[in-house]
Amino acid sequence: MDNINVSVIVPVYNNCEYIESTLSSIINQNFDNFEIIVIDDGSTDNSLEIVKEKLSASDISYLIIHQENAGVSCARNRGIEVACGDYLVFVDADDYISQNHLSELYNGETDFSLIQLVKREGNDLSIPYHFSESSISCNDFIKMELNMEIPFNFCQLMYKTDIVKKNNIKFTPNIIYGEDTEFALKALSFGDRISISNEVTYYYIQHEQSAIRTSEFKRFEIVGIFENLAQYYKNQGKTDLANLIITSRIPKAIFGNMNYFFYNNYDFDDVIAKMHQLNLFTKLSKFEGDFKFKFKIRLFLLNPKIYYKIWRKVKNSID
Repeated sequence: MDNINVSVIVPVYNNCEYIESTLSSIINQNFDNFEIIVIDDGSTDNSLEIVKEKLSASDISYLIIHQENAGVSCARNRGIEVACGDYLVFVDADDYISQNHLSELYNGETDFSLIQLVKREGNDLSIPYHFSESSISCNDFIKMELNMEIPFNFCQLMYKTDIVKKNNIKFTPNIIYGEDTEFALKALSFGDRISISNEVTYYYIQHEQSAIRTSEFKRFEIVGIFENLAQYYKNQGKTDLANLIITSRIPKAIFGNMNYFFYNNYDFDDVIAKMHQLNLFTKLSKFEGDFKFKFKIRLFLLNPKIYYKIWRKVKNSID
């Protein structure tokens, strides 16, 4: 196919239960001139056979790559390498998109575009975020994410391929929590504007096998990811963004994940020991921001056990 506008990259690993419906949602787009790139990351079930059967029966341009298991980051990176489209879109193999996903995202003008995502667990759907603007500067969007003012997932974006390839932006291998956010925030730092649609077109499926649900203390890996991102921004001369990571994004990530472990009945002593091991108390103390959140952090740093007892009584939410 000539003049491919969009490459849709789908990493697959043992997703036989979901991959057919995921591919169906991509094939049935009301959009022309796109390709589907599936990277089978060494599946041991029949995912690859389902992919081949499904795509061969369609009239969509596609490429199937089979590789030894190397992780989702390596699979996505391989998809980027072979992509021919002017823009990149990522869809996970256990999620699905609505028929207008690509048409809502594509305009052929802005460096990035964004749609809204909802999380689905059984029959329950999360409430989507609503933007008041139809476009926003990439820099302002990054600041909103670093302040955690908006819910954000990397697959909400359509990325200009030239930005990703020319700046050698890749997913960090061997990380299961935070590598996708890092990828998006690196790419956005080279862009100008993001066009925004408030249409919900991406459905993120939560289930027991989700990486986030099985990651245990690896959720704290996001701290290292953001420290690397801060240095990345410093190298670009964007010290304001680097400082925002240290004084806002990292402390909020630490506190949020800590409360996640408490909420899911992890042993208090195990959580605290892991936080000491990773020097998270020092990093948590660097928070600069609203008084209410700072007060929670100070209470915790003053006496973690008392904070935990209070938390257990009032059953605070994860955030």
